[in-house]
Amino acid sequence: MAAACLLAGYAAAQDLPAAQPESVGLSSERLARIAAAVDRSIQEKRIAGAVTLVVRHGHVAWLKAQGMLDREAGKPMPADGIFRICSMTKPITSLAVMMLYEDGRFLLDDPVSKYIPEFKNPKVLVKPANGPSYTIPASHEITPPASLINGTAIWARCTKTPTSPAGYCRTTARSATASSGWPACPCSSIPASVSNTAWVLTFSATWWKCCRARPSTSFSGRASLPRWVCTTLISIRRKTGYPEKGLSRFPDKPIEEGPFAYSADYPYHGPKRLYAGGAGLCSTAMDYARFCQMMLNGGRAGATRLISRKTVELMTTDRLGKIGPDQGFGLGFGIEGVKSPLEELGSPGEYNWGGFFYTAFSVDPKEDMITVFMAQLHPAGDLALDRLVHVLAYQAIAD
Repeated sequence: MAAACLLAGYAAAQDLPAAQPESVGLSSERLARIAAAVDRSIQEKRIAGAVTLVVRHGHVAWLKAQGMLDREAGKPMPADGIFRICSMTKPITSLAVMMLYEDGRFLLDDPVSKYIPEFKNPKVLVKPANGPSYTIPASHEITPPASLINGTAIWARCTKTPTSPAGYCRTTARSATASSGWPACPCSSIPASVSNTAWVLTFSATWWKCCRARPSTSFSGRASLPRWVCTTLISIRRKTGYPEKGLSRFPDKPIEEGPFAYSADYPYHGPKRLYAGGAGLCSTAMDYARFCQMMLNGGRAGATRLISRKTVELMTTDRLGKIGPDQGFGLGFGIEGVKSPLEELGSPGEYNWGGFFYTAFSVDPKEDMITVFMAQLHPAGDLALDRLVHVLAYQAIAD
């Protein structure tokens, strides 16, 4: 619940100050390449519109809205357009959790069952090369940073039913401890030897919202946080099997892709009881940049300290080690260049994440730089505009 308190504070705060690119070591001419790349994707009907933002040394050097907010209604994209950020919710919830950590409410190696007893005695799904799948007891209990619940099917069921956060936790707990039904691990294959020492991205951030440690906060977009409610923003995708590059609105109902189901109408339809700490927020590019700047500032938002500089260091240090040999991940953030050389322009130690409906951000402590990309598209197919915008921001460094 603390995440809502954070967002309320950001919504009331002023935008980051603007500056000429050259004053913060960026080239105006080179930054304009971002606009050209976005415009190409709009003209090719790959996206309807986007907002891109680059911050350096605490100042906004680039903020541009392009294309349409609502193509059918003829509404152009505003710079403060509101987007479904999906998994970009996770870093914000992770910050809220670490504020509770700093309050002394838990330790990172505490078992989840200490706070949600239903998570006692978890099981792990084993899928052998031959023969049926089966479950085995986990070698030890689930801990906050290493959660293994398969939230996909559970989330699809809960988003359209009047499920409370506590109910969601009970449902996922049954998944983790049952000998049949939804298994504890969503991997296609997990060797029995690793048991629950493996790491999988899940909806674990949602569970922490059951810990109502700050009772004055809420997670409701209907009244308390009007800027964060997505009421008119078009959500778009390419039609499956359409012979040309085209876009159409998501339907106002769940979409099923094999065993996976999702919905784009959650900001304004549904029972309004389960607000997902792992995927439920809507935001603007500037609002998210303020969150990123707080992280760059070592946990300070203006004159207010939300978390310690040491906690920021912990959150942005790789926690996977040998468990994830190909990916660096801290507490809420992916981390680049710590396991292997960078694949594109950037800096080792840069941390980032993206969202299901095509949003992305990065924070670079070495360059004191933030990039934010906001569009609404699924599936993205072979479109790599989010990554291209990131590259074009870095090639604009001219100091």
